[in-house]
Amino acid sequence: MAPRLPTAEDVFPSLERGEGPRFPDGPVWTLLDTESADGLRAQLTAAIAQTEGLVETHGDHYTVDERNGRVAVHRTAVIEAAAHLIGPCLIEAGAVVRHAAYVRSWTWACKDSVIGHCTEVKHSVLLPGAKAPHFNYVGDSILGAGVNLGAGVKLSNLRHDGGEVHVWIDDQRVGTGVRKFGAVLGDGVQVGCNAVTNPGCVLAPGSTVDPNTTVNGVHLDARRHR
Repeated sequence: MAPRLPTAEDVFPSLERGEGPRFPDGPVWTLLDTESADGLRAQLTAAIAQTEGLVETHGDHYTVDERNGRVAVHRTAVIEAAAHLIGPCLIEAGAVVRHAAYVRSWTWACKDSVIGHCTEVKHSVLLPGAKAPHFNYVGDSILGAGVNLGAGVKLSNLRHDGGEVHVWIDDQRVGTGVRKFGAVLGDGVQVGCNAVTNPGCVLAPGSTVDPNTTVNGVHLDARRHR
């Protein structure tokens, strides 16, 4: 019997508020499929085109690269000195991009989220209130509402051989259909300093990860990872 694949409803109860991207039917990682007509890239492009009340002239205390798409920053967002933003990306109301952050293409920072000092984010979503505040790498990942990454946490997104990312569910190896897939962290997940998630990691809402820990696999019951 084929295992049940995790959906957005399994990990993001906050979606009832209707904020952030809409998750396509199917496994939660479907949003990260770069070829999907309803994936992150398509939805972010549409969201940027429909934005209102965004600043059109960027401050001179940070830099932007809009050669491949617009860098859309809400007028109530805060972009600190020496941050670099590459479009297309969307920084929503109340979000903070701190000093020396590197915000790469296809980043969607929802309201009140934080991309912190020396943090790099690419092709990822930070749902409302999610925080990657200190020396983090967030690649091809989805951070649920209220997630917090400790200093130095890395969400690894690529196998050494560059092949399709697989996940283990009920002792069965399942292909995800995507080559780059970091982590899906459910609402309220707390990750300790210097922890690493291997490609294709999915954690249930309310899970915790101890510092200096490496986490693998799909875990749909909240637990402490040590």
